[in-house]
Amino acid sequence: MELNTQAVKKNKIEIHYCKQCRWLMRSSWMAQELLTTFDQEIYELTLKPGTGGVFEIIANDQLVWSRKRENRFPEITELKQLIRDVIAPEKSLGHADRKKQN
Repeated sequence: MELNTQAVKKNKIEIHYCKQCRWLMRSSWMAQELLTTFDQEIYELTLKPGTGGVFEIIANDQLVWSRKRENRFPEITELKQLIRDVIAPEKSLGHADRKKQN
C-alpha cells in the first residue's frame, strides 16, 4: 500500500492531561497504543500537560474524547475506533474493530 505523505502530514493527535491528577502514565500508554496501531497514519502526537482534571484527545483539531463530557476515560479499543474514524476511516482495526450493526 502506497502512503499519501501529504495526507499523513495532516494527521496530528494531541492528548491533554492533568498533571495534578498524575495522568501522565495513562496518557503515555494511550499515546504508545495509538502510535503502534496507526504507525503509518500519524504524523505527530503531542502530550500536553494541564491542570483542573483535563483529559481530552484531539485528532486533526477535532475533539475526539473528553473525560469531563463522558464522565470516564475511554477504553483503548473505543479510542482507537474514534481516532481511526477521523484520521483513517478506511483502516481496519482487525479484531479490535467494532461489530457492524444491521
